[in-house]
Amino acid sequence: MSQPRTLLDKLWDTHEVTRNADGASLLWVDRHFVHEGSHHAFAKLAQRQQGVAAPDLTFGVVDHYAPTQGQGAARLMRASAEVRRMIEQLEANCANHNITCYGLDDPRQGIVHVIGPELGLTLPGLSINCGDSHTSTHGAFGALAFGIGATQVAHVLATQTVWQTRPASLRIRVDGALGPGVGAKDLALGWIAKLGADGARGHAIEYAGPVVESLSMEARMTLCNLSIEGGARFGMIAPDATTRDYVQGRAHAPDGTAWEQALAAWDDLHTDADARFDREVVIDGSEIAPVVTWGISPDQALPVTADLPAGDSDQTRAALDYMGLSSGRPLAGTPVDRVFIGSCTNARIEDLRAAAAVLSGRQARVPGMVSPGSSQIKAQAEQEGLDRIFAQAGLEWVASGCSMCVGMNGDLVAAGERCASTTNRNFRGRQGPGARTHLMSPAMVAAAAVTGEITDVRPMLKGRI
Repeated sequence: MSQPRTLLDKLWDTHEVTRNADGASLLWVDRHFVHEGSHHAFAKLAQRQQGVAAPDLTFGVVDHYAPTQGQGAARLMRASAEVRRMIEQLEANCANHNITCYGLDDPRQGIVHVIGPELGLTLPGLSINCGDSHTSTHGAFGALAFGIGATQVAHVLATQTVWQTRPASLRIRVDGALGPGVGAKDLALGWIAKLGADGARGHAIEYAGPVVESLSMEARMTLCNLSIEGGARFGMIAPDATTRDYVQGRAHAPDGTAWEQALAAWDDLHTDADARFDREVVIDGSEIAPVVTWGISPDQALPVTADLPAGDSDQTRAALDYMGLSSGRPLAGTPVDRVFIGSCTNARIEDLRAAAAVLSGRQARVPGMVSPGSSQIKAQAEQEGLDRIFAQAGLEWVASGCSMCVGMNGDLVAAGERCASTTNRNFRGRQGPGARTHLMSPAMVAAAAVTGEITDVRPMLKGRI
């Protein structure tokens, strides 16, 4: 009998072309996404006079530098000369190599880790690479998905393969049930705070258990997206009926006989009974409260009901000092200067609905921006009237892109300002030089907008969910 295998084993073995004596595997790549930052890789191809090995498996996306002001191609005219150059360079590289590119004038444009699943390009069992660390998002579908560096991007473009060493396996099982107002963002920040920023280093995470199985696909994407903030190489979740329901009927999803064949193949994408993991962690979902970061690393996070930590280490003191916070004070009640709802972590329709549920009929005390994850999500939100809720609350409704998450397109938090944000990183200057970022869920950001301070959203949701 064959030895029981984990989901990681099955995905890795399926895509392994060959293995070196040192253990490195050459993996076939089913989907390769490129964005504005991929120009270095295209330059390497030009230097070597090489073409792209599989243009039909490569997709260009304008997102990191995408201007969020204006509509369609007119957005480009509002951007700086440098941003225009970056976007035009990607579009030119894609055109030169016959690669589909979702540019600013394309109604399907959006953040790469949002539109891949949205268009059905992301499917269970595929291997997916992109020159962006949050490629782990796609693992929510039972895909082998991870970010790669510029040199590796060039290798994939030229060969449709990538060299990689198989990581160790870690299963995070979440038992019990999440309480009202608690979601995937809280779960992710909670385990990262518990295990540390390096707690999953060298591992691929498989999320399992009843809480994970009950999550929507949007929530699963949030969970897998944040895997790397705990040091993991990537995260994944075995596909199930929720996955299949989300994928079916999407533009690039199989249909007809091909759909039935795909379903049969996906049935084996799960960890076998008695398969062994290198590590296992069990979390009680019922113990998780809304979580907020207080420092300059995603693991510097606490339940919103907690007090700020004592400055008993140089690292803690440095983080508190940068954030302008005092040890021992309650985290709740910390004033914020602005809010941001967006990013590949939390800008899907479910995230916008969660924020709108808090903001409906209420007024924001601080300015803020809402950037949907894709042009299609923007259109859907407008059909549902969510844009009007945000606007009536006093928040700015803008176009899709990475926006204020990474601060490459002019959407910035001013030096010294404190931002309640749905993004994935709270590093020094991540949202702008001197910016102070508190990561939290969309509902928690909406609560901060209404009160002007970090606030437990749960009382504000009574009668609304």
